[in-house]
Amino acid sequence: MVDLKGLRVAVLVTDGFEETELTEPVQALKESGASVEVISTKLGALQAFRHHDKSITVNADQQIDAVNSESYDAVLLPGGALNADMLRVEPKVQAFLRRMQEAEKPIAAICHAPWVLISANLVNRRSLTSYYTIQDDIRNAGGNWFDQEVVVDGNWVTSRQPSDIPAFNHHMLALFSRLAMPAGKA
Repeated sequence: MVDLKGLRVAVLVTDGFEETELTEPVQALKESGASVEVISTKLGALQAFRHHDKSITVNADQQIDAVNSESYDAVLLPGGALNADMLRVEPKVQAFLRRMQEAEKPIAAICHAPWVLISANLVNRRSLTSYYTIQDDIRNAGGNWFDQEVVVDGNWVTSRQPSDIPAFNHHMLALFSRLAMPAGKA
């Protein structure tokens, strides 16, 4: 098992996220000892979906307006078309991700979440995967899209869909343990 004790992970999400793409990676992170904070554009309950159907709600721990990327060691971007489409237009979310990338901190994104990376202007010349419906968006942003369950490119790990979560979690934990250094210990 990977030891991520002391690691602070930001989970950027809003209404419309795919339930298992948040809950299962968060569970894997917590079981590895990481501290996880759900950060959103609003406080309160966030609505999850299982594909097209509403499911559970998850409470946001922090609002994007109140956080600083320097306080986090890694970021997780769950998918869900509604979630990603709403996050991608938020300038503070884009700026947070650009700062994480500039610091070369690990970023894990699944399903539609690469849309947020596209809008943050981070995809050019990167290799990644996503839900198949956004492959043209990735290519149009200058990225190299692959139809694989997981693609690791430098400090990024990406995956396609809920059925890929076991592989995604495995590679996310490995990447985070290899690249992330607990905040304040650099």
